[in-house]
Amino acid sequence: MTTLIKNGTLIAASETFQADILIENETISQIGINLQHPNAEIIDASGKLIMPGGVDPHVHLDLPMFDTVSSDDHYTGHKAAAFGGTTTVMDFVVLEDKGFAYSVDLWMKKAEKAAIDYSFHMNLTKFNDKIAKEIPSLREIGIQTLKVFTAYNGRLRLDDGSIFKALRIAKENGMLMMAHCENGDVIEALVPEALAAGHTTPEYHALTRPAWGAVEATLRMAAMAEQADSPVYIVHMNVGSEVDMLKYARERGIKVMGETCPQYLFFTIDDLRKSDGAKWICSPPMRTAQDNARLWQGLSNRVLQTIGTDHCPFYFDGTKPIVYEGREIAIPGKELGKDDFTKIPNGLPGIQDRMPIMWTYGVRAGHITPNQFVTYMCTNPAKIFGLYPRKGALLPGSDADVVIWDPEKHVKYGVAHSYQRTDYNLYEGWELVGYPEKVFLRGKLIVDSDEWKGKRGGGKFLKREQGQVL
Repeated sequence: MTTLIKNGTLIAASETFQADILIENETISQIGINLQHPNAEIIDASGKLIMPGGVDPHVHLDLPMFDTVSSDDHYTGHKAAAFGGTTTVMDFVVLEDKGFAYSVDLWMKKAEKAAIDYSFHMNLTKFNDKIAKEIPSLREIGIQTLKVFTAYNGRLRLDDGSIFKALRIAKENGMLMMAHCENGDVIEALVPEALAAGHTTPEYHALTRPAWGAVEATLRMAAMAEQADSPVYIVHMNVGSEVDMLKYARERGIKVMGETCPQYLFFTIDDLRKSDGAKWICSPPMRTAQDNARLWQGLSNRVLQTIGTDHCPFYFDGTKPIVYEGREIAIPGKELGKDDFTKIPNGLPGIQDRMPIMWTYGVRAGHITPNQFVTYMCTNPAKIFGLYPRKGALLPGSDADVVIWDPEKHVKYGVAHSYQRTDYNLYEGWELVGYPEKVFLRGKLIVDSDEWKGKRGGGKFLKREQGQVL
């Protein structure tokens, strides 16, 4: 299978230039001007932009939560990702009592239907001597990352001493620690108080998870990383002052990196106060317009390193089925917490939205450059998580994960345009200018305008090497 994409404008993390791309089998074989090949299928990309396939470092597919499960699985979520220009995603394995190998096998089974390439992080939600000795075994599976929580007391959280010990094990084994930063003790004090006072509406999800808890937990994780001499990656940064903490730590040579998500750039606690506020429930929660602005600055000034999604969708009303690929399906969703914000499943759709939304409202709005767009969406995630230059790059030898982007395509976005398997979209009615036209996964065309050409089982598990600290 040979494809020659001609006359496009290539956008990489560091440069923009005119060139042709020759794809042979699953990889990029040549990049240059006036390339020729006698047997190639020719695609004329005049007036179009060419980018690497997006790499989303943070998704949750088929994740059990409360009395339901996130509504996208490793097929529907991957399909949606592809329509948005993303060709690689990284999910999180839930640590079961039977250990790492058993837990990974469960997630491998879930992912047999994968439609794009994928890898896993391991949630480190338990810690003892036995687990400590088993952590290095993850490298043999190709998993180089652990995620810890400073919230969800009694469920997911590790104490600081255990986190510090795990950081040192990660250091010894060339692994990377990821951290969800909130103050679990404060949250556990505030939630019962709110419920006792009769405060059950969605805005109290945010009010019981104060921003300062995220700020101090971010600096605390950076401090532990420095003391362990081990890098840390802060997920879903949502508070402006977290950017300040990240800048403070990085200026002092601490190996800490930060990710934000589109929802924290556009929405606030006021969205939780709407009649359908449950749609915006996620953890950590939406903050303020001032936080939105500081996060944008963090991207513009390159303080942050990546943009993920934390994609974890639920129906707004799971009592009513939607039609997906010709069949009706209903999955319990946010209606489970209609009378109690603590029972609303935490999570949002976003896997398809990330790149199109950030192009129009990030690049075209002047917040970030096209090269920064590729840096945050593709190249940096691939570098940090040990996939570069196989992924996240347009280079000879890289996987031919290629997006042909139409910078002038106008789309009125929303749930009708989305392949995410849920009944709402956060960006309903938003006007977009610029959208993926064709998406290739390892040289195979899987999205052609609005036509799905991918398949269940077409994705591959990616064994990752030690990543870079950026």
